[in-house]
Order: sequence, then C-alpha cells, then structure tokens
Amino acid sequence: MTVQRIDVIRPAELSSADLELWDELRATTAPEANPFMSPDFCQAVGRVRPGARVAVVRQDGDPVGFFPFERSRWGRGRAVGLGVSDCQGAVLRPGTVVDPHELLRASSLSVWEFNHLESGQDLFLPFATGRFASPVIDLSGGYAGYESLLRAGSRTFLKAARAQERRLARQAGPLRFVFDERNPAVLRTLMSWKSAQYRRTGRRDRFSQEWINNLVRLLANHRSPSCSGLLSVLYAGGRPVAAHFGLRSRTVLSCWFPAYDRDFATFSPGRVHYLRMIEAAAAAGIGMLDLGRGDAPYKDSLKTRELIVYEGAVLRAGAGASLHWLSHEPSRAVRGFVRGRPHLKAAALRTLAAVGRMRDRAPRP
Repeated sequence: MTVQRIDVIRPAELSSADLELWDELRATTAPEANPFMSPDFCQAVGRVRPGARVAVVRQDGDPVGFFPFERSRWGRGRAVGLGVSDCQGAVLRPGTVVDPHELLRASSLSVWEFNHLESGQDLFLPFATGRFASPVIDLSGGYAGYESLLRAGSRTFLKAARAQERRLARQAGPLRFVFDERNPAVLRTLMSWKSAQYRRTGRRDRFSQEWINNLVRLLANHRSPSCSGLLSVLYAGGRPVAAHFGLRSRTVLSCWFPAYDRDFATFSPGRVHYLRMIEAAAAAGIGMLDLGRGDAPYKDSLKTRELIVYEGAVLRAGAGASLHWLSHEPSRAVRGFVRGRPHLKAAALRTLAAVGRMRDRAPRP
C-alpha cells in the first residue's frame, strides 16, 4: 500500500536531490520549460518573500512532487511570486494523485490563488474562473522561418520597424544591440523607464514594491540552465534607447519588463529592440518567446500562436477563504464583465490613461 505524506519547507531548505528532481520532472512533463516554474525562481522569491514555502509530496518516503506557494495571515495563500510570475502550478511525477484540498490542509492554507496557471495543471483546473490567451513567438524554425511568417502576417509592422531602425541610426547614431547585458546601471535605467510607464498609463507601479525590486536585482545576477536573468539592450550612439529584462531557460525566454526611452518614441525603439532580441534569441537556441498574458498591439503583430493560462482559487472552509471571496470575487466578476464588452473595456482604458496623465502632472514629494 502506497503511503503519501506532505512536508512543508522553506525554498532554501530544498536539498540538491530535490532541486535535481524538480528540474527532471519539469523537463519530462512540461511542453515548455518556462523559467517561472523552475526551482530557481521559487528560491529567489523565498529570499525576498518570507511567506514562501514548498509542499513536498512524498510516496513511501520518496519525493514525487512539489507545490510552491506563499502563505500570509488567516491561511491565505497564493502562487509563489503572484503579481510578477507568468506561469504557476504544481510539479508532480506523472500518475501522482493528490487531493487539492488535502494539499491545502497540509500547507495550512484556506485558499490558494492563481492568475497564470499553465495548461495541463489538471489538479487545479476545476477551480479556474477565467481563461486567457498568452501570446507566444515560435522560433522552432529559426529566425528566418519566423521572419517569413511575420512578412506574411504582419508585413506592415515589419516594414515600418525596419524603416524606423534606419531613421533611428541616422538621427541618433550607430545602433548596437547587446543580448545579455550585465551592466547594473542599465538595469536601473530600464526600471525607471518602466516605473514611468506604469504611472503614465494609470497602472500600479510594480517597482514601488521593494520585494519586486529586490527580486529583479537578485535574478539579474542569477545564472542556471533552468532560470537565468536576461537583460537585452538596444543602444543608439552609445546611449540605451530600449531594453528588456526577462527570464530564460534553455529553450524559453519569458518576456517580463520591456520599456524604452520616451525621448526616442517617434522612432518606435521598442519595436526595433524586439526584432533584434527575437533574432538573437533564435541564434542562442531559444525555441519560444512567451510574451505574457495581456492585450497589446505589438503582441498581436509579433505572435505566432497562443498558450492558455487560467486564474482562480482553491478554497477550503475557513476565515481566510471568506476574506478571499469578499476581497477578490466581486471585483473579478466586474473585470470579467468589462472584458466581454469592448465598449466598456475601451472606456476603462481611457480612464486609466487619464489617471496616468494626472499622476504625471502631480508634484513629486
């Protein structure tokens, strides 16, 4: 008779055998090796989020799976790194059967919330309340194959980007692209651009949160086959004009924080940068770029297909579950209602833009 036990530990307490098994399970069970589902990302979050934990599922004493999560007051749980993680779920050996409510009970959770649950997470899919497209760029045919697809599907986008690239070089100086930039000053520049973009568009500035700042800086210096920080930069006349910081595995680059210098906005340096980055990624053996959940015209122009991710929550009876429902479900229902009605969605975006303009005009302390 198989005996199952669930032990809860801190990410830093994972043994070398645990880390090796986690990587092995992802390599054999996941169609895409997304770095957000690596043990490295979980351990990095554990260094900046004190509530990060891992439930280790054991059968007859041997580990057969890992469930990373964060726990706060009242047993309220969430996906590890929720707010910045673009791929979430459990890592289980095929054939392992776990009761999700028992998993929460053993983890002292009354609720576990997710917003980027990957497809194939059958353990949690019954609890999904929303389904979303996450556009990706398939580079399995190399950059030449991708550019052929781009010419066929987004010829105007490609033609305009190449023309803007030439204009930028003429006006600002010779262009230079660095796929893996290690200069921390450039990372700080990118983060300041991104903060300004969040404020300008009326969205919450992620970099106003200390833990996100610390996580990005930590991952920028991390290198492993399953998860490495990657800062890519486009320079014009020796000056950075567009940049992106993301995470890469051997085969996947998860796009995370792209931004550009607004002084060069008329040249669309972000488009130019993305094309250079895609070409460099293909040359580095990366087979897919995950552009991430969310609507954006440039994603529609660049994508070749879409993955599906889910949001929702697993709940057990308790105060934490009640608090979660009261604080999340009404607003989630409103967001779903707005998303399904284009005129309301457009009005919401206009309101966000107006809020951003007011923020920009407000005096800074």
